[in-house]
Amino acid sequence: MTAQPRLSKASKMPCRSWSLQALDTCPASRKADGSLVDACSGCYATGGNYHYPNVKAPREHNREDWKHDDWVDVMVEALDVDRYFRWFDSGDLYDIRLARKVLEVMQRTPWTKHWLPTRMHKFPKFREVLAKMEALPNVVVRLSSDSVTGDTVEGAATSSTIIPTIHHARPEMAVCEAYERKGKCDKCRLCWSKDVPVVAYPAHGKKMLKKVDTILAVNI
Repeated sequence: MTAQPRLSKASKMPCRSWSLQALDTCPASRKADGSLVDACSGCYATGGNYHYPNVKAPREHNREDWKHDDWVDVMVEALDVDRYFRWFDSGDLYDIRLARKVLEVMQRTPWTKHWLPTRMHKFPKFREVLAKMEALPNVVVRLSSDSVTGDTVEGAATSSTIIPTIHHARPEMAVCEAYERKGKCDKCRLCWSKDVPVVAYPAHGKKMLKKVDTILAVNI
């Protein structure tokens, strides 16, 4: 059977993306006790439009589609006109075989700037593949912090974190300005830049803001 990847276009994004269902494909979203890490407990991709069948369907389709032998070839062809691309506006690199295939797509599409946010760096077997991705001139792998109070991933060349407000940003952080544009990236491409070590996303959404307020209250 021929692979038929379904690419999505989130309203805020300036490009297309390839995604999976949130949490179901996010093994690094959970602590040892099974509870969600702070950053994932308010995940935007578990509510709102992401509950609709027409939004879930392509993500569930992709979970099986990448396993086809010709998936890499089909993805390379699909990205022929894409100059920017985001992997995983929901979901993550849950399988090392998928990670290796995504790496090959990146290698074979040098005309496309790829941005891949991930928590899979927590698992040693993924680190070599992620390092090979990051070494490519057209790829930025942003290691996602579990924090919602601005803590960052130690030793990461490029990463991201959530901050309670813009006033919590540290000097080395580039603050996402989408909150000033009704949630849209517009012409900003900070997330795709290797020159930006940390992108900080101000907390937004009812679930995330509630989580942040709870943590800040405990730390007062």
